[in-house]
Amino acid sequence: MNQLNTAFTLFLSLLVEAIPFLLLGVLFSGLLLLFIDERKLIDALPRNPLLGAIVGSCVGFLFPVCECGNVPVARRLLIQGVPTPVAIGFLLAAPTINPIVIWSTWVAFRDQPEIVVLRVLFSLGIAIIIGCIFSVQTDLRPLLKPSITRQMPRSKSAVEKTWKSTPTDEESTPALLQSGSFLLGQPGAPLRMDATVLQASLAAAQPTKSLSDKLRLLLDNTVQELRELGAILVVGSAIAALIQVAAPREVILSLGQGPVTSILAMMLLAAVVSICSTVDSFFALAFASTFTSGSLLAFLVFGPMIDLKGIGLMLSIFKAKAVIYFFALAAQLTFLLTLFVNLHIS
Repeated sequence: MNQLNTAFTLFLSLLVEAIPFLLLGVLFSGLLLLFIDERKLIDALPRNPLLGAIVGSCVGFLFPVCECGNVPVARRLLIQGVPTPVAIGFLLAAPTINPIVIWSTWVAFRDQPEIVVLRVLFSLGIAIIIGCIFSVQTDLRPLLKPSITRQMPRSKSAVEKTWKSTPTDEESTPALLQSGSFLLGQPGAPLRMDATVLQASLAAAQPTKSLSDKLRLLLDNTVQELRELGAILVVGSAIAALIQVAAPREVILSLGQGPVTSILAMMLLAAVVSICSTVDSFFALAFASTFTSGSLLAFLVFGPMIDLKGIGLMLSIFKAKAVIYFFALAAQLTFLLTLFVNLHIS
């Protein structure tokens, strides 16, 4: 019974910690679509894979969101058709490469400034490398969920084509005979409340609608994305809480001094504990006296990229195959870089 109470407490703490950042990311996502001309945005981004990955990885300074808030923003970037390295770089680096996280890491490890510097450098380097690797896949659609690919533009006039296209069998069915939530459309016709319609509505509203209409559509988009991502966040938080209670912490602590085992233990702990990147440095500080410097870096670098909450949210964008690629590449690169720290710097 005590374990269940502990698990429930951890579950609530994860949700309370994550929901504000998820909401922040969803709002940024809607603002990207509503107030930014996607064609100008895409034209301004570099096409070179390396430069694109660097730009995407550094965008976190403009969008200070953690691993719960970066997913809806990355999803909006993909839907708008930004180059793959930019979107991937932002997805992986934004939880760490932002002023809030850098400041919190400095506060926690003020006596070890190398931890702060290496966390930024390693996170940036891993995001850039994975972004460049994924740039080889010129068309990212095979790795994305069908719900995302349907919203991605095939040309610059894709939004107009969305409205002028031939209706499907479901669309030709009277709305009252269809399942799902509906909004009042133009003029008085019911409009399905799903991501495709909201995305097209927001895009169509950009040049013509009044500010009040844009804000209403922004609210609709926020509700829709919170409904999709919030449910996934709840499930991921529940799994993380249950595993935290069941994990034998004594065994994990016993592995803290080995140059290899300490890194593996802290990477596993980072994935399981699923602490928000804005406060994870204080959690890692509790292990500073028993774990190696490289393993602390592994926790601080790997956790914000890949944890149970993040994997659940990534699965709302990518197919399982792509998420496995992310996990494998991030884990290998984190292990190699932090092992170098243990062997040559510590």
